[in-house]
Amino acid sequence: MAKHEELPIPIYNNLEPVYGGGSSLEEAQLRFDNLKSKFIEIFGHAPQVYARSPGRVNLIGEHIDYEGYSVLPMAIRQDTIVAIRKNESEKVLRIANVNDGKYSVCTYPADPHQELDLKNHKWGHYFICGYKGFYDYAKLKGVDVGQPVGLDVIVDGTVPTGSGLSSSAAFVCSSTIAIMAAFDVNFPKKEIAQVTCDCERHIGTQSGGMDQAISVMAKTGFAELIDFNPIRATDVQLPAGGTFVIAHSLAESQKAVTAATNYNNRVVECRLAAIVLAIKLGMERKEAISKVKTLSDVEGLCVSFAGTHNSSDPVLAVKEYLKEEPYTAEEIEEITGEKLTSFLNINAAYLEVIKAAKHYKLHQRAAHVYSEAKRVHAFKDVVSSNLSDEEMLKKLGDLMNESHYSCSVLYECSCPELEELVKICRDNGALGARLTGAGWGGCAVALVKESIVPQFILNLKECFYQSRIDKGVIKKNDLGLYVFASKPSSGAAIFKF
Repeated sequence: MAKHEELPIPIYNNLEPVYGGGSSLEEAQLRFDNLKSKFIEIFGHAPQVYARSPGRVNLIGEHIDYEGYSVLPMAIRQDTIVAIRKNESEKVLRIANVNDGKYSVCTYPADPHQELDLKNHKWGHYFICGYKGFYDYAKLKGVDVGQPVGLDVIVDGTVPTGSGLSSSAAFVCSSTIAIMAAFDVNFPKKEIAQVTCDCERHIGTQSGGMDQAISVMAKTGFAELIDFNPIRATDVQLPAGGTFVIAHSLAESQKAVTAATNYNNRVVECRLAAIVLAIKLGMERKEAISKVKTLSDVEGLCVSFAGTHNSSDPVLAVKEYLKEEPYTAEEIEEITGEKLTSFLNINAAYLEVIKAAKHYKLHQRAAHVYSEAKRVHAFKDVVSSNLSDEEMLKKLGDLMNESHYSCSVLYECSCPELEELVKICRDNGALGARLTGAGWGGCAVALVKESIVPQFILNLKECFYQSRIDKGVIKKNDLGLYVFASKPSSGAAIFKF
């Protein structure tokens, strides 16, 4: 039997396999009906096909996917649906949104080679990422999709934006899959996960691939241990009696907008930490600069060093060879023997980082990555152990708390609102709570005993959200969008009805 990640995206003629039964099915049916009538109203004909991809919550393993390490996310029920139809008469891509009050129609030429204007950030750019990715990949695979044609598109997303729940990946994945389905093409899930990861880079974010992999490969009832190079997914059955509650800090995390000082800055710091470690551990300077891309590339050297101290922990090498004080660019250039701008010029996003950065905290970033990578496997080991559910939940909670400390103190990707929210979660009975997603805003995820979930959510409302409702930051009726319990949901799908 083919492995899960080698199967193509499933195609359904009804909603039940994805949305289940009962009220969630009714709700989904309403959304699809609304999407169809909106499509007819705007474009004058019905869509040809629909695709959906879910958001995700990362349970543990933050900011380590782009360093080549495994992560452990699960899909949530919130998703992005794209309705699409080829329009042979006009060579234009017209992208509308169900929420037309917030998102006006974007139009682009039907040209897969167009460059995105990143200074003028438009929501439709995410669709174009998928569009470019599809054409590049079809060409690579030798699939003839003919001359570019116009596409009429409507998007309906329920993943809150800027929440750290991967609204951007849900949008890019559902767009790519919808375009693929419109051209009657299907590829294996692992290939689509890779393509969608690569094509989000058109928008200037150096994504590590976790968000796309879980959105495409998720299965109902399971979290997934996602490995990279090559992309693989292993089902992880979470213990009974525990539920994950996701709560928005109401600080929006604008990953693409703040990339140079936040997200991409950390990508560069990790790369520099890896190169400096390689040189200090005996690699030739030129070889380190040309071959070392991520901290996982030098883990072997770090572990060998630790071995001489009767340990296998790569953090020992970090403590020995990377100073805790921030490095200046000049100090790093002295070690590498080359200007940062000369060996990081492979990527325009990296040059933006160098322009904006005053210094580089190599010790802290490397210590976070190596310790967080270890916590992911500890999490998986706990879940597959013989411990009672009660003991298992406690250990998982401890790992989540350690992860948050590392993200907050070593990686510095938290913010005051997240710190307040995580503390309130723990004070109200969460076994563990941590920021999730890129950070700098967005959501926290808390592991809570199933029996106390309703009370826990009420307490969060009282201790965190009520003051924000009073100030008019959010509406009381919208609270369900910002705090909710979630079980692992299903991955991407295509619908033809």
